[in-house]
Amino acid sequence: MSKTYQNILQHKDFQPPQDWLQIKTIDMHTGGEPLRVIVDGFPELKGNSVLDYRRYCKEHYDYLRTALMFEPRGHADMYGCILLPPNDEEGDFGIIFLHNEGYSTMCGHAIIAISTLAVEMNWINIKEGDNELKIDAPCGRIYSYANVENGKVKGVRFHCVPSFVVGLDRTVEVKGLGTVTYDLAYGGAFYAYVDMAKNQFDFDLTPNSYRALITKGMDIKHAVMDSDKEILHPFEEDLSFLYGTIFVDNTTQDSGYDSRNVCIFAEGEVDRSPTGSGVSGRMAIHKARKEIDFGGTMSIESITGSAFKGSVVKEEDYGPFKAVIPQVEGTAHITGVQTFVIDPNDPMKDGFILR
Repeated sequence: MSKTYQNILQHKDFQPPQDWLQIKTIDMHTGGEPLRVIVDGFPELKGNSVLDYRRYCKEHYDYLRTALMFEPRGHADMYGCILLPPNDEEGDFGIIFLHNEGYSTMCGHAIIAISTLAVEMNWINIKEGDNELKIDAPCGRIYSYANVENGKVKGVRFHCVPSFVVGLDRTVEVKGLGTVTYDLAYGGAFYAYVDMAKNQFDFDLTPNSYRALITKGMDIKHAVMDSDKEILHPFEEDLSFLYGTIFVDNTTQDSGYDSRNVCIFAEGEVDRSPTGSGVSGRMAIHKARKEIDFGGTMSIESITGSAFKGSVVKEEDYGPFKAVIPQVEGTAHITGVQTFVIDPNDPMKDGFILR
């Protein structure tokens, strides 16, 4: 055996210099959509609420978002979160979400993943059956329920914030596509929902159309942003923006599912999961169209073939809207444990992005 190889076997731990920042994460996925959970090393965020923490992070540490989400540590479709104190003593913890464009208001796949991790890490007192978590997201308090069987998480369901329809069958002119019909709804974030059956496109919702979905999804998003003046949250200005385009199709890969979602969000990210906040908004749409009622469920698959189950828990008034409280169910898995280091002399320390 060579001396060099002996050294390799004996020296496996890298000790960064004192002036290098170290950030520890636990990486997960929900239905194929990544979640990088930052658990240690991120500088303290100041504020009195999750929205305050999000603003502070954006103003002071946005370079760390790009360092952890962008290449070479991440990629164009990476997603992450930071765990924080809750907004009040009734909550368990707060959470802010990170992606390639900035900071989202709600993320269902992250709620499913972080609820799973709370059990795996013994952050809560675990019992058999449902374990309730009160999670403060930028859009409000999310109630999640991690179902435990023989000490292991079998699945997670969550009740989203009040979700509502702004308008059905609206139209917008999109260059290269002509007139596009869409529904505008909110499920913790605003989306333009585009039904493939109501529009004539030359692409479908399979991985073969991946590039077209990004391009056309962003074209529709920008067109709706420019033309629709009702993307307004009734209570929080910080939540009043269009997050993405969701293409909907009743043609699925698995005959056991009811329909398919493909969500193009942020700066052209493609959600590998069916999009938890997107499914929440869809429950509001289907309730408004009388296509689902209390006690009914819909199974919605993603571009990867993973699925969430959606249902409606109750209705309530929310500002000027008749809103629903949706329930979304799914599963998540841990994929790795990372310690990222940031060399202050690295010219690419803040990350870069190519697509």
